[in-house]
Amino acid sequence: MSQDGELEFGFAFEQRYRPLLALLGINPGTCRLTLTDELLRVRFGPWLVLSPRANVAGAELSGPFSPVKALGVRMSLKDGGLTFGSSTRRGVCIRFHRSVSGSEPLGVLRHPALTVTVEDPDRLAGLLAERMPSRVPPA
Repeated sequence: MSQDGELEFGFAFEQRYRPLLALLGINPGTCRLTLTDELLRVRFGPWLVLSPRANVAGAELSGPFSPVKALGVRMSLKDGGLTFGSSTRRGVCIRFHRSVSGSEPLGVLRHPALTVTVEDPDRLAGLLAERMPSRVPPA
């Protein structure tokens, strides 16, 4: 934990995929998930997702993944979810109440979920679950 109460998670990188990801500016030095009481911030190379922590609707462990579906920046054609992937092993799918931007610079595309392949997915999922309401308020 940093001095100001931020929790930081590095991304898990599989050695065999590092050269390919580096071509996109994605490496351990440019990728970090930061969590505070108020904010979720995910930097993945040149891509950035920012969301109020209260916007997080849920978080589930996921994986393993196919390299084609998990590496780099990917958008699901099925549900519009976004993936920031550096590993095929495990990740956390973070769902949002209000969709977030992050896949392109204008913020036109919105995503209902973001999957991240952080170094400690169990800890991240647990921390996000701590702040979940016991029931979802009616729409």
